[in-house]
Amino acid sequence: MTTDGRWDPDAVREMVQRGYAEIARERGQCCGGAAANADTIARSIGYGESDLAAIPAGANLGLGCGNPLAFAEAHAGETVVDLGSGAGFDALLAAAAVGPSGRVIGIDMTPEMNARAAANARHTGRMNVEFRRGYIERLPVDDECVDVVISNCVINLSPDKPAVFREAYRVLRSGGRLAVSDLVLIARIPDGVLRSVEAYVGCVAGAVLRDDYLAGIATAGFRTVQVVGQSTFTGMLDLQSPTIRAALAEDGLTMQDAERLLQSVASLKVLARK
Repeated sequence: MTTDGRWDPDAVREMVQRGYAEIARERGQCCGGAAANADTIARSIGYGESDLAAIPAGANLGLGCGNPLAFAEAHAGETVVDLGSGAGFDALLAAAAVGPSGRVIGIDMTPEMNARAAANARHTGRMNVEFRRGYIERLPVDDECVDVVISNCVINLSPDKPAVFREAYRVLRSGGRLAVSDLVLIARIPDGVLRSVEAYVGCVAGAVLRDDYLAGIATAGFRTVQVVGQSTFTGMLDLQSPTIRAALAEDGLTMQDAERLLQSVASLKVLARK
């Protein structure tokens, strides 16, 4: 962290990439917990049995906090970009939604995730999806060539969220949609947790207040910003972790305090139009 207590952006990217590389190699967990519970998590956040049956088991790592495709209004022939595409779960579902005449581009900064996603795409035989390595703050995508941008529990990890929203706006055509499911705060969380690396990779310390998140989308230029849904989301942080327990103790918090803390984290679903 910097001397004033803020996360250094390069350090954030490095630790997030390292954490998600471990997950891709099936030795880690994040956000929703262990991958063994991935299907249960997916059902709880809005995916149906047909969604789970349509993709390889290795594409669903249980990392989401909602189903952005449920309200993204993706149609046949459209181009979709998935920010933080991971092992390809949402990108592959989007590829099915837009059909052979459409196109899906997954963006992820972690090589291990991109390799896993590409393997999953080959397994499904889908030819209309590709995965590019890149930062969601600097998308390797041309201007105004995309109909829909989706993201699922990823933007909260970015150290520069306004840049992410500006990039989404840049690549979208006029009338294009941004559909995101993400974690936000409805109340501030203790400094001890904010300083925890595990909390950042676990999607909590990177989250910002709900109003600030929505303001970032509007400031990027989107003409409408609609909250589609919001719910408490408590599955992203292991309160038994020694690292998290130490961070809580640093601020003098008990386990009861910590459980109340998790009520401050919400899954927000937003649909915005350019």
